[in-house]
Amino acid sequence: MSGTPPGPKGEPLFGSSRTYARDPFRFISALERAYGDVARFDMGPMDTVMLCDPTAIERVLVSEADRFRKPDFQGDALGDLLGDGLLLSEDETWEQQRKLANPAFSMARLSGMADRITGHAEDRIAGWSDGDTVDAERAMTRVTLDVILDLMMGVELSEERVRTVEEQLVPLGQRFEPDPLRFAAPSWLPMPDDAEFDRAMATLDEVLDDIVATREGSVGTDDDGPMDFLSVLLRARDDGEQSPEQLRDEMMTMLLAGHDTTALTLTYTWFLLSEHPEAERRVHAELDDVVGDDRPGMEHVRDLEYLEWVVQEAMRLYPPVYTIFREPTADVELAGYDVAAGTTLMLPQWGVHRSARFYDDPEAFDPERWRPERASERPRFAYFPFGGGPRHCIGKHLAMLEAQLILATTASEYRLEFLGETPLELMPSLTAHPRQEMQMRVERRS
Repeated sequence: MSGTPPGPKGEPLFGSSRTYARDPFRFISALERAYGDVARFDMGPMDTVMLCDPTAIERVLVSEADRFRKPDFQGDALGDLLGDGLLLSEDETWEQQRKLANPAFSMARLSGMADRITGHAEDRIAGWSDGDTVDAERAMTRVTLDVILDLMMGVELSEERVRTVEEQLVPLGQRFEPDPLRFAAPSWLPMPDDAEFDRAMATLDEVLDDIVATREGSVGTDDDGPMDFLSVLLRARDDGEQSPEQLRDEMMTMLLAGHDTTALTLTYTWFLLSEHPEAERRVHAELDDVVGDDRPGMEHVRDLEYLEWVVQEAMRLYPPVYTIFREPTADVELAGYDVAAGTTLMLPQWGVHRSARFYDDPEAFDPERWRPERASERPRFAYFPFGGGPRHCIGKHLAMLEAQLILATTASEYRLEFLGETPLELMPSLTAHPRQEMQMRVERRS
């Protein structure tokens, strides 16, 4: 088989971008059901190929990763925001920064931070009372911000400063919602929400400047200094190996990407547990058996098997990063079709994770899917919430540890009952957020 992949015929100028922008999740699922492994469509002027074949995804992300790059279109507003940080940098810059970051994200270091993660969760739920109503997404955003600021930047911000960060997340997220006019328009053309985006970015830059100023002179040397990521970067800057601009880009990437996906994973997990009381009861029973009256810690995490399955299933059904993009640097054959150099490749976690080709009753919440004997029957890249290969998410281990400890700490004391309407409506930005407020009633466990 060769030639151009099949796919829908779009409109003149806009291609399929208007259909995609109305509901990317429905669009991705429809293409996966209709075309299976591969489909081609126009995203405005961009020739796009969607891959839902786990073997092809593995080639792109892992075995032939050096033949694929991140597309140039990610360097517009996203490039302004995150610059040359780990998420967007390429080649030697990425390799240098990844090497610098690795010690801060090692399991050897993170395992010693479990008590601090638990402590942040305890602090955030200390003000809850039986019968309270909380916005679960906002609550999880705040605790994951606390964790990333502490573990990766070595600081604790005042509540006022945390609110300042939180308030900038809305205009930043809105800028990256799919917009067919942006798909079709040249990048230099001003758009109505540009000014608000620029103000939000400037405000976060001021917060980061203050954080860096706070840490100046307190980072020691490579032999005796702290190993949070900011300390590592400041030492590299002082040694002439890191520019102020690069340091800023890494801190912005860490601040935003470092908390958002974990906060969403936790939010969707609370929602799913509320909707599935039997799974919630199993989580509580496991916590009572494994943790008991202790504080959840590193010594408990490996025995919280069902809780880990619940988190994995939440990321299957609601992957915070719902699609990732690459482009081939030369002509290549993928899933039996010819794909030209420079074509935008869409690798949609949303479409693959919810495919009936890989999952029985794929729309159902079933943590038992992650029982090892069942999970081993699926292709490796039928599930890739953290990407894969050399560019996999460096925060994977932190995210899983954080999610399990925050869930364990909170669920040991409380259950959360979702008060909103179902099914959830999702808002597509760089990550998949719930469109409605995630109001939940807090009930103290007896």
